[in-house]
Amino acid sequence: MNDERTLKIREIAKELLSKGEIAVFIGYGKGTCNGKARPIFVRTPEEADELIFDSTCSNNLVTYLKFPAVRDEGVVGIVVKGCDAKALVGLIRESQLMREQVRIVAVTCEGVVADDGQLQLRCQYCDVANPTFYDFLVGSPVEDQKPRDFSGLLEKYETMSVEERWEFWQSQFEKCIRCYACRQACPLCYCTRCIVEKNQPQWIETSSHLRGNFAWNIIRAFHLAGRCAGCGACEDACPVDIPLMLLNYKLEKEIWDYFHYRVDLDPESVPPFTTFKTDDRGEFIL
Repeated sequence: MNDERTLKIREIAKELLSKGEIAVFIGYGKGTCNGKARPIFVRTPEEADELIFDSTCSNNLVTYLKFPAVRDEGVVGIVVKGCDAKALVGLIRESQLMREQVRIVAVTCEGVVADDGQLQLRCQYCDVANPTFYDFLVGSPVEDQKPRDFSGLLEKYETMSVEERWEFWQSQFEKCIRCYACRQACPLCYCTRCIVEKNQPQWIETSSHLRGNFAWNIIRAFHLAGRCAGCGACEDACPVDIPLMLLNYKLEKEIWDYFHYRVDLDPESVPPFTTFKTDDRGEFIL
């Protein structure tokens, strides 16, 4: 665990904590489940020796920044991969987080592995292996930058008939137990009160049956259209293995095709559903 990136992250965390520049540092520590890393909160320079970084550091730590209890501690130091940085920029872009509230330690990343040791799906389409939004950059540049092209992945589903697609998603959503782990893991699901918890009126049925499950999963996907960082936290958290990223990738492709917009690391970029242009293509909504 003492590779160059791990040692550098520890060094940065110790320096920030010892100088009082941050109140807490969120990073990865050694886990107990199949050797996977786990999120840890470091509050003293001595605790920084528990920090690690390797190919099992899958969690998107930015999800903790959506909670007021974490932000209220003071300035937060945090380790981010490229996809995580997209989510962090999203919180800043949407005024959920101020830039001065965080010290960003970005890590170049060749990808993280799944439980079977294979490269995770999201990493096969990663276009931010070399993050550009940070206070500190750790790691050597990654030369094998992937194209953000889901055509091959989505082709099988896009060529299905409407009936076949309905059957496919019905078989997936009927597995949903409405645990909302996807929502809790997502750094951009930050509403104080989620639409599924509103009951005056009751917009979405809360019991775990197909009709309510369809409503929940489709609405969540729509709410993330043009915003999803592609970190895969939702799918990782799902206990019944619903392929949620298929929906997210499809919507990302649609947003690109119709609005030529893709979530990036620029906090000043404007997502398509928060602006209006007179020259927007409109034939698909007329």
